[in-house]
Amino acid sequence: MAKTLLRIGTLGIGLSMIVLLVYSSTVHAAPTISVDLGENSTKISLPIKIIFFLTILSLAPAIMVMVTSFTRIVVVLSFLKHALGTQQMPPNQLLVGLALFLTYFVMMPVWTQINSNAIQPFTHGEITEEEALAKSIEPIREFMFRHVREKDLGLFVHMAGLPQPDTREDIPTYILIPAFITSELKTAFQIGFFLFLPFLVIDMAVASVLMSMGMMMVPPIMISLPLKVLLFVLVDGWRLVVQSTVAGFG
Repeated sequence: MAKTLLRIGTLGIGLSMIVLLVYSSTVHAAPTISVDLGENSTKISLPIKIIFFLTILSLAPAIMVMVTSFTRIVVVLSFLKHALGTQQMPPNQLLVGLALFLTYFVMMPVWTQINSNAIQPFTHGEITEEEALAKSIEPIREFMFRHVREKDLGLFVHMAGLPQPDTREDIPTYILIPAFITSELKTAFQIGFFLFLPFLVIDMAVASVLMSMGMMMVPPIMISLPLKVLLFVLVDGWRLVVQSTVAGFG
């Protein structure tokens, strides 16, 4: 998992370097640009704008992992891989890619709201940067509130020493994000436990049969692995896992 996140971060840095090379030739020719912020017009240095864009790119992997459905999906898929016991099949890159596209599918309504309520109005100069940021955070907060547990929220509110909140607006985002991640991990581990059960039964049955037959030298995994793969294929396991995981965000 750490290697996968490192690859994602490296990809973000690579994209950032490409953007830097593309814009580097225009820094001396156009040192400043005019940005319309409604009634007030200000000059923002182009290098500062590039640095701001690079910062967003460097934080994009962390944002993708922390405030979306990616955490639960990738943990469930990892549990499934270990339950099957297929070692390197499917590859981690494939599982992460599937998790990313499923995250894109689950979060599409949220992205649509952000685009229509924040990005498009800001692009047309109808709202300021502060208003665009606030409108961008609202759909993400709403998504996290739908899937966070009250116990986890209460835990972080208590650890932060904040008074008991009366409404959702009273809960800061820096409290909501770790509570959401904790809730997602718990839900993912619960799903992973139920994924392990049928495969564990097969492993125990194969080990008992081999022991009763006196075949002590035969590794149980050699017999149980094909049986687990066959069972998974017969029940259309990928469809069931994907459907149950995505349906949990409905």
